[in-house]
Amino acid sequence: MKLTNKVAIVTGAGRGLGKGIALKLAAEGAKVVVADVMVDNAAAVVAEIAAAGGKAIAVKANVADKNEVAAMFAKAVAEFGTVDIMVNNAGINRDGQLFKMSDEDWDLVIGVNLTGTFYCTRAAAQIMREKGYGRIVNISSMSWLGNFGQANYAASKAGVVGLTKTAARELAKKGITCNAICPGFIDTDMTRGVPEKVWDIMVGKIAAGRAGSAEELANVVAFLASDEAAYVTGEVINVSGGMVL
Repeated sequence: MKLTNKVAIVTGAGRGLGKGIALKLAAEGAKVVVADVMVDNAAAVVAEIAAAGGKAIAVKANVADKNEVAAMFAKAVAEFGTVDIMVNNAGINRDGQLFKMSDEDWDLVIGVNLTGTFYCTRAAAQIMREKGYGRIVNISSMSWLGNFGQANYAASKAGVVGLTKTAARELAKKGITCNAICPGFIDTDMTRGVPEKVWDIMVGKIAAGRAGSAEELANVVAFLASDEAAYVTGEVINVSGGMVL
């Protein structure tokens, strides 16, 4: 297993992409802190990991709150001793056209998606710098290039790309990598809720001719989190089946 004895935090890990990532990292041997605002969902993921023979704990954490982020890291260190891998997956959307988007919807999305990623990256870097090792993987989105009705979401995910590249520059000499993944159209609980017509339109844009799976995205995260990716940093990797070429 690639990640034996490594300690990983995955935010937004109670379902969807985050759950897939947490399960994959655990399957590769990592001890996983399953963080989510819905702690019952996180606990269910921990139970699934434990049933498969892995180690994990559930932590309730709103990443937009720096105090909750600090508490999350404190629990990780208290339980497992350190943090080797930080996967910033937590994210929300509040879509609407720019001219009628509310201040609240702007602030909420930026707070979780961008500021939350900053809080977690900063806290992870403080631990990782001391030991000269770390892997940070940020989940951005192909929407960072701009998407109709997603001014707040696109801006937050573009910010994640900029944050990723800056962190990569600052932390590389300390043995820490930082990369971003931009998922395309992935089959999750959220996307399954879209109308069939919209699903067909989205799949029609994908060269592979199908939606991706959480497991396929998690495979890329596991690689970036491993020692095999020691010379990969500052990259923005599309996992989209050729949605944008």
